[in-house]
Formats: sequence, C-alpha cells, structure tokens
Amino acid sequence: MPKQTFFHLPEDKQGTLIQAAKKEFSRVPLHESLISNIIKDAGIPRGSFYQYFEGKEDLYYFLLNQISEKNNDRFIASLKENNGDVFESFIDSFQFMIQNHRNQEHKNFFKHAFLNMNYKLENILASNMYQENRKSQYLTMISLINTENLNLKDERELHHLFQIMISVTFQNVIQAFVRDLTDEEALKNYVEQLELLKRGLYKEENL
Repeated sequence: MPKQTFFHLPEDKQGTLIQAAKKEFSRVPLHESLISNIIKDAGIPRGSFYQYFEGKEDLYYFLLNQISEKNNDRFIASLKENNGDVFESFIDSFQFMIQNHRNQEHKNFFKHAFLNMNYKLENILASNMYQENRKSQYLTMISLINTENLNLKDERELHHLFQIMISVTFQNVIQAFVRDLTDEEALKNYVEQLELLKRGLYKEENL
C-alpha cells in the first residue's frame, strides 16, 4: 500500500503519478520497469517517489488493487441491474473487462501481468475476497445474488459456486489477452463454460 503522504496529495497529482506508472508498466513487465521513467513522466524528484511508495513493486500492486476493486464495484452494479442473476452478471462484467481494456496501453499492461504471473499477482487479479480490504465488497455481492433458481443446499455451496465462477472468469480473461482473442472469440468461450456450469455435467438419471 502507498504511504499516507501519497493520499495527502491533491487528486490531480495522484492521478499524474498513477498515469506515469501505467505507461511504464505497459511498456515493459514489472521486473524490467524503471522508476526513473515514472518520475520523469510524473515530473517529481526520486526522493518524492520514495515518500509515497516503498518501491516500484508497491506502486504496481497498488495499481492492480485499484483495478480489482473497480471491477468488484462494477460487478455489484451488474448484480443490481440483473436482479441478482449471477450468471448474467458475470457475463456482463466479463464483457466490460475485455472491452474496456482493449486500448493498446491497457492491453500491454495486462499482457505483461498475465505472462509474468506469480502467487501474489494472481491473488490480487483474481480478487481474493477474503483479504480484509475486500471483505465488505464480497459480502455485498453474496447478499445480492438471487438463489431462487440455483440448485444449492446452503450458503456454503453459494460461496463455493462464487469462487468457481471467479476462477473461470479469471482464466478466460488471461486467455483473452495472452492469446490475443477477439472479443467475440473470448465471449463465446466464456459463455460456453458458464453454460456448462449452469447445466451441470452429470445426467440426472445417474444421480
């Protein structure tokens, strides 16, 4: 997380630094990125940078957390719009993610992230809802899901279903960027996988 001095900056100065970081992390992966490029674009001294962040990793993971939290807010809005239909809400959110990040800078940013995946990065991007700062968002999502048409025994199964759908969504987002799929190809694959989940895989007479 950034140091408190960063949050004390005016919003326009925060935004300038964030945009400079996005530009650098879109140019190259995290391990090849240079703080010198970030501070040059942001127009701040190196000493000021370290007053705001411990290092480039700190800034990078802050950016990813911001993106993840915005996606969570978008999903909550989608659940409200779709009357709690969890499948329609995931499809709506997936479409938004792949379409919203198609400009070249965003595309390169995520491609670098997905091609250099590690455990911490995966946790952030896949929205580990059990982290304290996201628990409130997670509980809001669960409360908004309409379970009337879901074949679930209890709330525990609802949590399991939600985690499965997050995993499927995350893997499809990765494939969309890493394999340079068109929006249509990415959506087709994703919807087919969600349809399998919705339908179930075992024939009813064999249960």
